[in-house]
Amino acid sequence: MAFVFCLGVSLLLSVWSTAKCSGVPDGALHMECRDRYFMIAVDLSFTGDEPLFEAVDGTGVYAITRWYAAQCGYSVRLLPLLGHVELRASYFSCHTDNKDDEVFLFNFYLTVTREGREDSYALNKTCSPSLPWSPREITCEENYMEVSVRSEVACPARTVKDDWSALKPAHSSTTSDWQVTFQRNEKQLPPMALSDARKKGYAFGLTDGRLVFRTPYGQPESFSTEVNGVPLEEVHATLFSRQSWVVLMVDLVTACSIYEGSYDDRGYMVWRTPEVPYRSLHGTQLNIGLNGELVAQPVAEDRRFVVGNINSTVQISIPLTAEGGYRKSFVLGDLVEIYVFHLYLEQILADEDLVETRVRFQRTLSTPLLPHPVFTENQTVVDELSFTVYLGDVPEDMELVAVHLNGDEFTVQFMNTRSHNITKVVHPNNTLGYILKVPFDDPVVLLQFSDDAVLHYELNINYTLTILPENESFYHLTSVMAFIDASPPAFDAICSKSGISFSLDHRPYDSLWEISIGSDLLTPELAAKHGYIMSNDSQSLQLMVPLFSHGYKYNGVTLQGFNGTFKIFMRDHETSEVESSTIKSCPFSTNELILCSTLGRLTVVADMSLAIPSGGRPARFNLVDKFCGARETNGTRALFSFPINTCGTTIKLSMGNVTYQNEIFYSGSSQVHTDAVERVMVQCTYPLASLYRLFTTFRFESDTAGIGNIIHTAQPISDMQSLTIKPTAALQTTPASPAVARMHADHPSTRYIKVPSFHKLASVKRKSTRIQAK
Repeated sequence: MAFVFCLGVSLLLSVWSTAKCSGVPDGALHMECRDRYFMIAVDLSFTGDEPLFEAVDGTGVYAITRWYAAQCGYSVRLLPLLGHVELRASYFSCHTDNKDDEVFLFNFYLTVTREGREDSYALNKTCSPSLPWSPREITCEENYMEVSVRSEVACPARTVKDDWSALKPAHSSTTSDWQVTFQRNEKQLPPMALSDARKKGYAFGLTDGRLVFRTPYGQPESFSTEVNGVPLEEVHATLFSRQSWVVLMVDLVTACSIYEGSYDDRGYMVWRTPEVPYRSLHGTQLNIGLNGELVAQPVAEDRRFVVGNINSTVQISIPLTAEGGYRKSFVLGDLVEIYVFHLYLEQILADEDLVETRVRFQRTLSTPLLPHPVFTENQTVVDELSFTVYLGDVPEDMELVAVHLNGDEFTVQFMNTRSHNITKVVHPNNTLGYILKVPFDDPVVLLQFSDDAVLHYELNINYTLTILPENESFYHLTSVMAFIDASPPAFDAICSKSGISFSLDHRPYDSLWEISIGSDLLTPELAAKHGYIMSNDSQSLQLMVPLFSHGYKYNGVTLQGFNGTFKIFMRDHETSEVESSTIKSCPFSTNELILCSTLGRLTVVADMSLAIPSGGRPARFNLVDKFCGARETNGTRALFSFPINTCGTTIKLSMGNVTYQNEIFYSGSSQVHTDAVERVMVQCTYPLASLYRLFTTFRFESDTAGIGNIIHTAQPISDMQSLTIKPTAALQTTPASPAVARMHADHPSTRYIKVPSFHKLASVKRKSTRIQAK
């Protein structure tokens, strides 16, 4: 006998809900009506780890245990990654008040235990499905399978009505002739009464328009198969009743994929189910989503889901970065992570008459523990004189709390108040980065100076990260080094009319050298002594050396000008050995100039304009020795350069000094012209303490340069004025000093005169002896 059932559905689409929850803190509870189930989510911070849900109806209160949930259409899950406990209740669950399959009223108690005291909270909500019911709907939940059908039999309407009316008492009556039979591995099992089936965990329900069958997974009458490598659990149940000469049969076959999912190391979580789990049906549509929200396949693919059909198997690949997924970090020696996805999948199938069957899957998929290494990158630019280290790929559920730098601990919240600092970077892929900057001159940095003149900077870093909210610590160590050629500092120098300006930008390692002028260290005291203008701060050193200050060397003297050279030495701070120097030569010009070298050479540029008699032609100039003429003249100015023991130079000795003096004459005459305005005398004075010998015809030695004077004298001689150049000051005019003793400097037969002490000089003064040339 063949029976044909015509399935159809006609429901008004509407959503109406009310909710009541007394005493649950705001924000700790979320209740929502979904397309085929009602969902409650409560924060674990409120419930603790052992909350209890109870279903309430007119017959009493029923604790929803694990076994009872699978029988009655409930699914309870603790979700620590989300921080809440979740209850899903089928619209056809045991204690739901169903009104015409359109309005469903849910009543629950939530019992929470705190410090040994139990508190219960009433949770109520009314829902209406957002989609019309299909003729056949199958739900593959985490812990049970459920099938509901709505039937219109293609036979006389009276028979159909009577048949369904006869089924209602069979739902609850132990005397009903309704029975169920199971087929397992193609073997028909003996029929059993519905009451016996309920005792074994099966549930049967009859609403105004639908017949519902529910079974937990792993029942004795179920069986496992494999289709194209995908494991399935199937239950072939047939509900039947004999009514007179008519046998009414309802096929309640259900099959669900129990594939647990697999991880694809390309970054996907994969789940599979047969394309058509039921014979005589074909697939028409797939809807995919996470956390109970479905979208069409093209929309899911736009979100980087990969949907494929391989050997008649639907394969869903969920990217690890999919919105709606969850990840969690753990420390198991190394840093690891796990990704969890709550997959919601809907297959829409149809038979040859286009009668629709909807199959929905709720599956929790999790990856294995995956390594999640953080990394550091040395981004140091040596020219910036600072370490820059990037810590990257830090998960979003971790934070950096402290950093150890060469053993010294610094908490992140206080690091930016010091010379080193931490900057947090948030990336679009939900990872964090931290940029650490530590100057080379920070006290925590290790510094070594190698024999090959290279500075080694080293920074050993230990990052302390914690996993939130557990505050579990994870440590990441790295070491970075930087190398700098330890060249001595070099000044920049600029010429000006008044002298030479030196500038030096400080480097952290400049303390390895000392700066000196000659053999004297450059200090504020030395600068003040010699008239240098110096400023020194943490950034730079500025030194202005006026012309004719101590330390200048002069050469290239002409009537047009001369070169002044100043040298600054860099000495090793431990050995005082000179390792480098900065030398700057600049051109200068002046109307008059006199130089007294340490080797006994007098160089003078003198203005002779007032020494030329009226009406005289500026023809020639000479010294006391008329054969010692000017090297260069321009009419009124003359340049001479000669050893001080030649050209008729005389020597004057006074206490502590020796002075060499000569005179410039016009036209070679050694007579003073009565109409000349002035005479021009030149002299060099040396301190006796700096002389090794007064002079010889072959050699002159002095530790310091002499003080030069250009003396313009008028009649009487007591009114004469002098122009003086000293190594420690600029040109100045001073009165001439009276001679104590005179010595001519040209004595070929005399080798040298030693002056070992000042008491011998005193005897020379008493004798006032003139030594004549032989």
